[in-house]
Amino acid sequence: MLRSSAITQGVQRSPNRAMLRAVGFGDDDFNKPIIGIANGYSTITPCNIGLNDLAKEAEKAIKEKGGMPQTFGTITVSDGISMGTEGMKYSLVSREVIADSIETACNAQSMDGVIAIGGCDKNMPGAMIAMARMNIPAIFVYGGTIKPGKLKGKDLTVVSAFEAVGQLTSGQISEQELLEVEKHCIPGAGSCGGMFTANTMSAAIEAMGLSLPFSSTMAAEDEEKSKNAKKSAEVLLKAIEQNICPRDLLTKQAFENAISVVMAVGGSTNAVLHLLAIAKSAGIDLSIDDFEKIRQKVPVICDLKPSGKYVTVDLHNAGGIPQVMKILLSEGLIHGNCRTIENRTIEETLHNIPLGASTTQNVIRPIKSPIYKKGHLAILKGNIALEGSVAKISGIKNPVLTGPAKIFESEEDCLKAILGKEIAAGDVVVIRNEGPVGGPGMREMLAPTSAIVGQGLGEKVALITDGRFSGGTYGLVVGHVAPEAAVGGNIALIRDGDSITVDANQKLIQLNIDNNELLRRRKNWIKPQAKYTSGVLGKYARLVSSSSQGALTDQA
Repeated sequence: MLRSSAITQGVQRSPNRAMLRAVGFGDDDFNKPIIGIANGYSTITPCNIGLNDLAKEAEKAIKEKGGMPQTFGTITVSDGISMGTEGMKYSLVSREVIADSIETACNAQSMDGVIAIGGCDKNMPGAMIAMARMNIPAIFVYGGTIKPGKLKGKDLTVVSAFEAVGQLTSGQISEQELLEVEKHCIPGAGSCGGMFTANTMSAAIEAMGLSLPFSSTMAAEDEEKSKNAKKSAEVLLKAIEQNICPRDLLTKQAFENAISVVMAVGGSTNAVLHLLAIAKSAGIDLSIDDFEKIRQKVPVICDLKPSGKYVTVDLHNAGGIPQVMKILLSEGLIHGNCRTIENRTIEETLHNIPLGASTTQNVIRPIKSPIYKKGHLAILKGNIALEGSVAKISGIKNPVLTGPAKIFESEEDCLKAILGKEIAAGDVVVIRNEGPVGGPGMREMLAPTSAIVGQGLGEKVALITDGRFSGGTYGLVVGHVAPEAAVGGNIALIRDGDSITVDANQKLIQLNIDNNELLRRRKNWIKPQAKYTSGVLGKYARLVSSSSQGALTDQA
């Protein structure tokens, strides 16, 4: 029985049906499945500017195959535009708004399934959280990655512009050269072109079987993306016939597959936060420690930006996520028995994929000669992060540093100090009160980390925060420190000059003072006043859970 029959069948439903007639239903349409098209189209960001065309392709395919589409909008905000500003506090919040809006529209209208179309970072986890909550047949369509910008024969991404700011302050480039990077780094539609958060999450969703093979690395402006939207709609209608629901696919093993793929491609730290949140919404017992267990087994085999050479369209041309998964499957590093929205196992899906990547490309390395022998997202614990933290250690040779703390109570204060050349080699930069509650909203620290790299200090400075990092960040950076400062986490008790050790090899983040001193400081700690007490941010701060639990607002 279709869910929508509750609003389309019987004489008593006549007023309901009258409303549907007004939006295009005819006599023969009331027995058809009603399919929601959650459309993230906007002109706010290049990530989403092409989504309306994909929504129209999906709508057309649904009608042709016997369904009744109902399109509704979901919001997006541009991390790249709001980065480094107060507006960035709304970024993670938008994930919850997206999830809530999709759940609200689909359940209020008793839709039988949903195809979610998104591009920017939070569209994907927001849609997945909603799918997991509702558990109606669902599929995700990624808007696609941006093609690389070009300048003097080099590939550019949005991170190039942030790093250029640091290069300018250190005298490496001129104002005119900075302007040229700005003009050339983002050439058109699509999500940020490296293995940043959007492309990381699209890869994870493909690995979990809720989007179609190869779809996560397609370029937004290529024709195959439109074909993907059409085929996704057709697959969703079959899933409704077969009653294949998200929780049938989102098993613990499926999440382990996603984590393995994230490690193999060198993905964003945000994948930890988002996969924890999706798992919680799906009722799966996934913990931050699962990421560390998988990291120990799965090497980084893709040479992708931000720390590598290539962009996501290069990965697509080298075989995409199916090629990566086939390599992992051959080594027993993913579960081949997990099922997909096409009602096939991963092993069946990958059957015709060559075992080894082509030797004519350098994007995907043989697993015996990886970029890094272990995954790049390390889970660190210690007296600074009792619940854990996430370190991204790609692009550095020695992920160990002990040095004096330089304390900043906001991202802006830290960036000002970096650009003023107040940070020296050996320092441990601490940015606190930027967590889910304290920010609120857990801003990404791309501007400070890029400025550090741009000044040539990426190998020589550690940065720790209870905030997040952009997928474009790399270096010895540790985020998601939990408990956060605003709720009394020990990161709130660090003082300028304190010795801190960051040691990814030992999975340690440690404040080097004795416990008695730590207890004395705790007695004197005063909880900071909330920065926002009303509106979206005030509500978020009151509801949000710890980053170690995915920073959800419906299960705090």
